[in-house]
Amino acid sequence: MRKTLNILRNSLKLTFQELKVNKLRTALSLTGVAFGIFCIIGVLATVNSLERNIQNEVKSLGSNTIYIDKWDYSGGPDQPIWKFMSRPIPKEEEAAMVRERAVLLDDITYLMQTQGSISHKDDVLQSIIVYGINQEQMTIQPLSFDQGRFFSPSEFNAGSNVCLIGYTNAEDLFGSQQRALGKQVDIKGKKATIVGVIKKEGQNMIGWDYDKCIMLPNKFCVQLFDEKNANPILIAKGKEDVTTDALMDELKGIMRQVRRLSPLQEDNFSLNSVEAFSKAITGFFSTVNVVGAIIGGISLIVGLFGIANIMFVTVRERTNIIGLKKAIGAKKSTILFEFLMEATVLCILGGAIGLFFVWLLTLILSGPLEFPVYISLPMLFATIIICLAVGILAGIIPASQAAKMDPVVAIRSK
Repeated sequence: MRKTLNILRNSLKLTFQELKVNKLRTALSLTGVAFGIFCIIGVLATVNSLERNIQNEVKSLGSNTIYIDKWDYSGGPDQPIWKFMSRPIPKEEEAAMVRERAVLLDDITYLMQTQGSISHKDDVLQSIIVYGINQEQMTIQPLSFDQGRFFSPSEFNAGSNVCLIGYTNAEDLFGSQQRALGKQVDIKGKKATIVGVIKKEGQNMIGWDYDKCIMLPNKFCVQLFDEKNANPILIAKGKEDVTTDALMDELKGIMRQVRRLSPLQEDNFSLNSVEAFSKAITGFFSTVNVVGAIIGGISLIVGLFGIANIMFVTVRERTNIIGLKKAIGAKKSTILFEFLMEATVLCILGGAIGLFFVWLLTLILSGPLEFPVYISLPMLFATIIICLAVGILAGIIPASQAAKMDPVVAIRSK
């Protein structure tokens, strides 16, 4: 054990001495590995972070949730737009009928979603997302409030002119979300009193953009906007122990009954599963990860050949020293281990530099660009393993040549 530690210590000492002596050569060899690690880990970290962010936004759509709509969210050539345009829009009374008949259902709600403008005094916000919601919305997709409260049952039943406003909209109109509570905004000529400010959630690529929205009781919303042009949908949530497939099967049968479709008629509605959407995203990003890893791997191979070339040069420069070591009793395994150690240290140092640049990338994306990037522990372990593997592959042939040298021939070489 002590002998092995001595060999390891001496090998490391010799390695770092060589790195100091040949600074330019070391820098060039480290650059290749650093660039390869940066490409692999940088691409994987960015892609995995993008997937995590999108999956978190998908989760905001609701767990074990089915969206009943005239549109099929999967798209594709087999889903022509003209086919869906002729379908009837979901109705609020259909939600009540589904609720009465469904056994696996936890709750269902009717939602309108459109765009409009809101104003307060001389300040106007254009293209604001307007949601017309029912009381069940809070059960299916709970809201968090920075200020105020949710609508009361009486406000829903009466269609009161009250509203919930997004965090960003509150700041844009009033300068502070705290000043928005109790104020009135104008929506299509009618005033609505703000009773709640929705907690800030940040940028969304998928799902609900709560920061830039305004929510109205559905009975008030239909007074302002045409239901047919407000993209109404039904959102159904299954019970905790119910699978998505079972819920979809039940909802399909009930919706066909509600729409009075004969066995020969095809569905005039679509059931869009959040779980299926999440799986599709996972499958897509798995492919992207593979492509990214291949691109990064090519860059790393370039670094590998750079390290191997340096190691061949190093072996030739130390031929006399190798001969002397073998003459005084150094074993082949000791020589082999020494050069493999040097190649591996070079790769680990290159990997550390590559990780440093990946860290700078995360600061840039997470800071000014407001795109959170995560470097996970598995990625760090993967970096170490990759560096070790590259070091062994790059150094194994030069190290083997050094270990097999004849000591007499090696000492006589110039």
